[in-house]
Amino acid sequence: MTPEAKERIDNLLKQNKILVFMKGTKLMPMCGFSNNVVQIMNTLGVPFHTVDILEDPELRQGIKEYSNWPTIPQVYVNGEFLGGSDIMIELYQKGELQQMVEVALAS
Repeated sequence: MTPEAKERIDNLLKQNKILVFMKGTKLMPMCGFSNNVVQIMNTLGVPFHTVDILEDPELRQGIKEYSNWPTIPQVYVNGEFLGGSDIMIELYQKGELQQMVEVALAS
């Protein structure tokens, strides 16, 4: 990962309490896994920002190295990597995700 890509990711994480690196946008997800995450966030009714990694190959590869996680989407809350679609579904079903995002938004 280039230093520029790392700095860009760092800045995005600092600027957004809930950030999703995904394929497509929250209005038009371009894969089922990204759509799952968008639907969960919409159900929780929380503000979140998305980054379309399909528009930027450097960022697409960089975020995988940054998190040491090979797949997209990737969800960050308060700068902390939570996981991808499967982990988000699990956290949501357990009721843990709601609490995590409420704490993040209150901070």
